[in-house]
Amino acid sequence: MIKPNDFIGGMTWGWTGVRGTWAKQEAMKSMELMAERLQVNWTAITFAAYQAHPQATTITYQDEPTVTDEEVRNAICKAKQLGLNVCLKPVVNCADGTWRAHINFFDHDVPCEPKWSEWFASYTAFILHYAAIAEETGCEMLCIGCEMVQTDRREAEWRTLIDKVRTVYSGTITYNCDKYQEDRVSWWDAVDVISASGYYPIGDWDRQLDRIETVVKKYDKPFFFMEAGCPSRQGSEHLPNDWNLAGAPDESVQKRYLETMFERCDNREWVGGFMLWDWPAILYAENEASANDDYCMYAKAGESAVANYYAQKVKEWETSIR
Repeated sequence: MIKPNDFIGGMTWGWTGVRGTWAKQEAMKSMELMAERLQVNWTAITFAAYQAHPQATTITYQDEPTVTDEEVRNAICKAKQLGLNVCLKPVVNCADGTWRAHINFFDHDVPCEPKWSEWFASYTAFILHYAAIAEETGCEMLCIGCEMVQTDRREAEWRTLIDKVRTVYSGTITYNCDKYQEDRVSWWDAVDVISASGYYPIGDWDRQLDRIETVVKKYDKPFFFMEAGCPSRQGSEHLPNDWNLAGAPDESVQKRYLETMFERCDNREWVGGFMLWDWPAILYAENEASANDDYCMYAKAGESAVANYYAQKVKEWETSIR
């Protein structure tokens, strides 16, 4: 179980989990490079399953393009071999491209219309399937949802789901709320760790941390950023959650953003770490890093910012527990 003083120096690996890619040797090499070059002690093994559109009620998690159970187990095994703690993070996406935050239904059931009860039945089967794999493979943490803003208000359904997960999984349970939503989830007491997507503008960290701190104190739970990061692109430091923002590739933007985020969060002892976004299973070539404007910091200036910070924090944490 995650303790309040544990430090999570993590990186998200494998998104979006396209079937067949995780079985390639390149994917295992990608994870090796992540562990070696970033000094991580955690990884979130993350993949997507799909429903057709925001009002669909069936999640087809065993179908292509979602990675197979064998690929998931092999990725967890590889992370364990590298000495990493693992958070298994199954995510639902909409096949039509709509962001999952917009999955939504009428508050009250209406005949002949899709219903929350139908959706949660499918979502529960989806999460319980991977909860069993997380238990079987010894994953230290399970993330039961990611940035599902319109579902957050369905408190009773989430509490029921969490109770069911605990019957098959004995590790730490978290939910990854979206940015700006930390104080809008009413059922944080049901999970073990509060986590959030921390895509905040570079100049707004202190104000947002002040707001989040009230939530952490209210529920008295460990907290970390399950997602955080910034594209290596001009202008992205001011809108780090916009992966389509127009701008030229710029490694210095990403490095400056990460260093600022680490500095501001270091002033809050309740911030238990980061699971940065993100490190793909199939990496771009190292000599193409300067032209890559995405979140991955492989072979970019931001890589050393992460490695240096994580190495320092992990050393401090190890010293504190001796």
